[in-house]
Amino acid sequence: MVAEKRSRPAPKKRQPKKPARRRKAAPKRRGLLGTLLWPFKWLLILFWRIAWRGTLVVGLLVGIGVFYYAATLPPIDELVDGRTRGSVTLLDARGETFAWRGDQFGGMIRASDVNENLRNAVIATEDKRFYWHFGVDFYATGAAMVRNYRNGGNPLSGAGGSSLTQQTAKLLCFGRPFDPNTWEDETAYEADCRRTTLWRKVQEAVYAFAMEARYTKEEILTIYLNRAYLGAGSRGFEAAAQRYFGVSAVDVNAPQSAMLAGLLQAPSARAPTRNLQRAQDRGATVLRLMRDEGYLTPEEEAVAQANPATLSQAARARAGGYFADWVMDSGPSFFTDGTTEDVIIRTTLDPRIQTAAEEALVWVFENKVREGSEAQAAIVVMSADGAVRAMVGGRDLTASGAFNRATQALRQTGSAFKPFIYATALDLGFSALDILIDEPTCWDIPGPNDYCPTNYTGRFEGAVTMVEALQQSLNIPAVALSETVGRENVRTVAENFGIARELAQGPALALGASESTLIEMTGAYAGILNGGSAVKPYGLVELRLSGDSEPLLTATGGIRERVIQESAARQLTWMMYQVVEGGSGRRAGVEGWEIAGKTGTTQGARDAWFIGFSGDYVAGVWMGYDNNTPLTGVTGSGLPAEIWHETMVRVLSGLVPTPLPMDVPAQAIVPQPQQGQGGDGLGYTPEQADTIINDLLRELQNNGG
Repeated sequence: MVAEKRSRPAPKKRQPKKPARRRKAAPKRRGLLGTLLWPFKWLLILFWRIAWRGTLVVGLLVGIGVFYYAATLPPIDELVDGRTRGSVTLLDARGETFAWRGDQFGGMIRASDVNENLRNAVIATEDKRFYWHFGVDFYATGAAMVRNYRNGGNPLSGAGGSSLTQQTAKLLCFGRPFDPNTWEDETAYEADCRRTTLWRKVQEAVYAFAMEARYTKEEILTIYLNRAYLGAGSRGFEAAAQRYFGVSAVDVNAPQSAMLAGLLQAPSARAPTRNLQRAQDRGATVLRLMRDEGYLTPEEEAVAQANPATLSQAARARAGGYFADWVMDSGPSFFTDGTTEDVIIRTTLDPRIQTAAEEALVWVFENKVREGSEAQAAIVVMSADGAVRAMVGGRDLTASGAFNRATQALRQTGSAFKPFIYATALDLGFSALDILIDEPTCWDIPGPNDYCPTNYTGRFEGAVTMVEALQQSLNIPAVALSETVGRENVRTVAENFGIARELAQGPALALGASESTLIEMTGAYAGILNGGSAVKPYGLVELRLSGDSEPLLTATGGIRERVIQESAARQLTWMMYQVVEGGSGRRAGVEGWEIAGKTGTTQGARDAWFIGFSGDYVAGVWMGYDNNTPLTGVTGSGLPAEIWHETMVRVLSGLVPTPLPMDVPAQAIVPQPQQGQGGDGLGYTPEQADTIINDLLRELQNNGG
């Protein structure tokens, strides 16, 4: 059977469904703020797109800058000493440092080697988060900018909040070395490096990041500790520790560390050599910061606060400033004020004698001079060979670079010049017991009037010996003797003894109308003490570069050629001994010592001198006003002689008395009388002279002469 074929019915065509009607979404509620900002939405989107792209670009540029700087940074050994000029260290006769000039660098120190107190003091003061940031402390920088804005309106002016790494970047001037063609001097260079602008802050940050990438924290701190300026010419903490405390930065204690760290903000103003109390006050603040950061316990801080740092003896004394300036001026400039090397100069300064001179000056002005007086004084002490042992150039004992009245003041010498007249006569064969006449006398000079000097007392003594004339500082005999032996001969002797200035041409030469300096006059008297040979005063013994054992220069002063015979010098010394024993220089005498010397007072009392010597030292004192105002009631036999006495009492204390090299004259030589106008001072016959000499010898013997 065959099944009936069946066919399937065709499927029904589906009618396409009509799309469902969508409901309109209800508008979002934006709120008031959204409604206000809605029109600016596209601006915000644009700003965001620009901002993140700009940030990406800035980040890329910063990265390039960091990479560039980091690649160019040298090893730290090449960065620790950034000075453009050298330093001069001056040593006294014992080899101890007493003065510094230029920029001192005590040698490289590493942060790991310095005393822990010093490292902690710097961190606590300058950057307490130093070990936690990557070169920039954004929190400190932002806080500083807010403070600056509130205080002055300029967020970049004032406290910068710079991290210690950023400060180091400034010290390195972002890698720019000093160029004399760009900056006038190092001061201008450093000021430019510290200048703050927005671009400089960016550059500073980039350089700081580079340093953090290139160096370790300890290396960055090492650079900072060596480059920071700490006042008084000290570059780095090693130099400052030596300058102020006489110790290495390895050995400073907590108070000393705090004082050094406190100098970082204002090194010149807070330098302890300038204002010790201010430096101590800042140090006390740093100690409190160290306690707050946990570097000191409260007990340790209390002990440190009770024992603030003080200066070393050398730094405290600040002695020899005038002497140091003189030595610096006497050496070649390329090794002194213009040096680019570190120079060591050993000098003749004796600190004990320097202290004696300074104490004497202070004592006399405090006890003998009226309060408010502006009179000045100067002192020079030297050995017989011209080695200067002490120098005071004025009443300001702490001065440096000031006018030095001992070496720079040209003043008339007055009667202090007279020994050169008698030296000339004695060298020509005269005797200290030869007779001179003290009576009114005039000499012809160019002009309408004759030269008619008088004595300070207004009296005339008649017949006197040469020793008496010098002892009483009589003027007529001095001029008469100068004219007799020859003015040119006197001038030659004075010049050969070291009075290098232009000397007066007329008869007033004998009374000190010429000008000279105190150091020249003292050096000339040293020639009398040493037996008649000239000396060149000197203070520099040797000059060498730091680290070298062989000196580059040695002393150029000392004893020179002979000027007068030794016998004449010894007889002149005896005459000057009589000046102190019983004449115008009595106030200068020192008990137990033989002292020789001469007073000097110029016309109008504008200058007063006393120059004299023991068997060991020559000392000169000058007193006067800088503006040439006449002194009131002061002569060379007064205050200058007292200053000399107070100086030499201290200098000679504890020493065994040394006798003066002097000879008592054996006989008199009476010069032949010469004609003069109104008397020439040399008019006695041999018979009259013998009688007078015998009388004078008896008088001298009765007086212990």
